[in-house]
Amino acid sequence: MTAKPGGNPIAAAAQWADQLAELEAASRRKQEKFMNGIADRLGRERIRQRPEHPYRGAPEEWRRFEWSGEERIRQFTANFEMAGGHVVHLANMEQAARFMADKCAEMSAKTLLRQHEPALEQLGLERLLPDSEIHVWNTHEEMNWRAIAARSDIGIVIADHAVAYTGSLVVMSSEHKGRAVSLLPAVLMAVIPVERLRTRLGEVLVRLDEAGREQLPAGVHFISGPSRSADIENDLTIGVHGPGIVYAILVDTIEH
Repeated sequence: MTAKPGGNPIAAAAQWADQLAELEAASRRKQEKFMNGIADRLGRERIRQRPEHPYRGAPEEWRRFEWSGEERIRQFTANFEMAGGHVVHLANMEQAARFMADKCAEMSAKTLLRQHEPALEQLGLERLLPDSEIHVWNTHEEMNWRAIAARSDIGIVIADHAVAYTGSLVVMSSEHKGRAVSLLPAVLMAVIPVERLRTRLGEVLVRLDEAGREQLPAGVHFISGPSRSADIENDLTIGVHGPGIVYAILVDTIEH
């Protein structure tokens, strides 16, 4: 604090302290009024004591909770579709490639962008879609990959993990797995090896934690259906901040 020239710095400090105390008191009165209003609406007394927490993190029974493989697929499908996404369950990458090719034809998609992942090379989309413009992320240094992603009709990724309980797929970025592949195209197609489908979100978070901070990528994205926004006059809008259509393609066998 800087006192006025010729002023008494001790008196000025005391004055500021009094003013801050008055502001804090006024803030606490507003807080009390706000919390009392919530309690009145709930029809009960204010809870002023911190509730006991006998454990840290998830309870042990939740950590042990796990669905069977078949139930994980069923629950993931139900939850992902509830969020507006689409789910198909296929036997292998050959079937996945045919599904993608059919959807590209159905949507008249001309430009595709996929991650530079060995498993996705099995799709052979160049052969199935000879008239389409197909790009593989970060394979040529001179290209503006974000611009390509922004004008792509479809982005194709392979999920690092998926969670049945929340209907979410997890996509992590790397040099050959740019975030833009899943965030910028109008449509996202995500291949999910069934072996990567977990029951609980905590199973994925533990794996990320065990890897250590230094091993975490720049982006870890949890995707539960298409992009949604309701911050404009509470009107739900799809596809404003990401793909408006998302396909989760569960595949039993991934060979690479």
